[in-house]
Amino acid sequence: MFEADDIREWRDHDVVDADKKKIGSLEAVYVDTATDAPVFATVTVGMPTRRRLVFVPLTDATVGPGYLKVLWDKKLARNAPSIDVDGELPAEDEPQIFSHYGLAYSTGAAGERRLARR
Repeated sequence: MFEADDIREWRDHDVVDADKKKIGSLEAVYVDTATDAPVFATVTVGMPTRRRLVFVPLTDATVGPGYLKVLWDKKLARNAPSIDVDGELPAEDEPQIFSHYGLAYSTGAAGERRLARR
């Protein structure tokens, strides 16, 4: 499994789907605030003048030589909710990201947000 502590080493490496089709480049990892486990990656996609960051789940992600492979299809990932390359994820947008992939969403026990960037 991809370890969040290794983000500096993996940043800018390719993120590919199960068929090894390139989705984009790894930008950051978001962890679950309750467990500190890596949950989503932000992946840089788009043309050089119109880049954005899409969110891709890290469930069962694996690393290969120079890439991070995720289970999600390239097209689904590229159509995922996104933020600007210098943007931040608003707490109210978290449920949309989970929903896009058919994943259950719930806030933390005290109502706190679910994702934090590492």
